[in-house]
Amino acid sequence: MGDGVKGRPSVSRRYHSPRRTEQAARTRHDVLVAARELLVEQGYAATTIADIARRAQVAVDTVYATVGRKPALLRELVETAISGTDEATPAEDRAYVIAIRAAETARDKITIYARAVTDMQQRMAPVFLALRDAAATDPASGALWTEISQRRAENMRLFAADLRATGEVRSDLTDAEVADIVWSMNAAEYWELLVTQRGWAPARFTDWLIDSWARLLLA
Repeated sequence: MGDGVKGRPSVSRRYHSPRRTEQAARTRHDVLVAARELLVEQGYAATTIADIARRAQVAVDTVYATVGRKPALLRELVETAISGTDEATPAEDRAYVIAIRAAETARDKITIYARAVTDMQQRMAPVFLALRDAAATDPASGALWTEISQRRAENMRLFAADLRATGEVRSDLTDAEVADIVWSMNAAEYWELLVTQRGWAPARFTDWLIDSWARLLLA
C-alpha cells in the first residue's frame, strides 16, 4: 500500500458474554458463602484462603481475583450481610430506609426498622461477631470493626432526626441519646444475647424492639 493511502483504523471490540458474567457472579457467590461458613465455624485467624478455595471448589487464585485477600473478604461478608445481596448497597438505597423515610408516623418508622434489623441480624450477627473477635488480634479487622461501628452510629443519628421530624419523640431526649439507644439495641451482641443465648424467636425479638423503642423514645 502506497504512502498516500491510509488504511481504515482498527476498532477494538469488547466481547460480552452473558454466560461468562453469570458464571463470574456464581463463583463470587460461592466464594462468599464458603468464606462466611469457615469464618463463623473456625474464626478469622484459623481460616486460610486455601481453606476458602477448597470449600468453594475453586483455585486459590480465583479467590484472590474474585474478592481479594482475607481483609477484603471479611469486608465483603459484612457489607453483603447488611445489604442482603452479593453486592454492597449504600444505606440510602436500601428498601427499608426508603420505606422509613416515606412513613408518616414515628411508630411506623420504628416498626419498619425493627423488622429490617431482625431480617439483617439473621444474616449479619454471625459475621459481625466473627469480625469482632478478629478485631482483637488483626489490625485490619480492628479498623473495619471501628469503621462499621461508627457508620452504624452515624446512620442512627439520621434515624433519630427522621423520628424527631414527626413531632412524636420525647422532648427530654436529645437526638444523640435517641441514636445511642437504638444503636445499642440493633447491635449483633443484643441479638446474640436474646435470640441465640436465650432462645427468643425472631418474631418475638421484632415485637420487643418495636415495643421497647416506642416506650423509650416516643412521648
